[in-house]
Amino acid sequence: MGRLTEAAATGGGAAAAHAASLPPTPLALSSTSPGCVATMASSEEDGTNGGASEASEEKEATGKRRRRGWLATVWLTFYNIAMTAGWLVLAIAMVRFYMEKGTHRGLYKSIQKTLKFFQTFALLEIVHCLIGIVPTSVLVTGVQVSSRIFMVWLITHSIKAIQNEESVVLFLVSWTVTEITRYSFYTFSLLDHLPYFIKWARYNFFIILYPIGVAGELLTIYAALPYVKKTGMYSIRLPNKYNVSFDYYYFLLITMASYIPLFPQLYFHMLRQRRKVLHGEVIVEKDD
Repeated sequence: MGRLTEAAATGGGAAAAHAASLPPTPLALSSTSPGCVATMASSEEDGTNGGASEASEEKEATGKRRRRGWLATVWLTFYNIAMTAGWLVLAIAMVRFYMEKGTHRGLYKSIQKTLKFFQTFALLEIVHCLIGIVPTSVLVTGVQVSSRIFMVWLITHSIKAIQNEESVVLFLVSWTVTEITRYSFYTFSLLDHLPYFIKWARYNFFIILYPIGVAGELLTIYAALPYVKKTGMYSIRLPNKYNVSFDYYYFLLITMASYIPLFPQLYFHMLRQRRKVLHGEVIVEKDD
């Protein structure tokens, strides 16, 4: 799913935190993944303050910058610009590859280095939370970021036989468009010059991109199951000196199952946020 940790990237410039990632990755909640969807609801406030006036929003943004410090603001602005550029490079490379080759086969191999670098670079968002320049839960951010890394390194990178699956293209396209929109949203928010189109895109593109990303992730994991079962990769069998066993195959099955109850929570939360931000509706969350 799409990553939804808003504050993790902006430090509050766009407000509070992808989810799943959430970039849609339910792995982050199991990322964006299912294991944290409920928690993410509290971190998806994007600092628009509902129907508040522009003057109050400007005052709030100024207060946040003052509390965070200019050095942290400069770093977060640089970080978000770099991540926006990185995912733009990835998008251009994907389009260029398809125009030249006319097929998706070989696409992942051609862009994997860029994907791995920028997705792994997102680990800094956990550091942002740890050192306090972003007011978001370290646990929530950690789960979301690690879910994407799990999908990249422990699924697609590790099982070369699935790299040409159409499902890989689904989550790559979803992640790429989502991250370009998300990081550009954060960047402009930190600069206090948020174009309406970026804001509109942030709260509309997910309607299509999140389901596409989740479908791509699930289908990719499903395609990996026969290989994992046959080779026993990442599994620990008994007997061993630690007397511990782990079956990666069943772990993947449980991960897939976790998408079912948790993705809807994240998706409908984002729909409520959309109404609040774009239409100024006052959303009252019910306590469980």
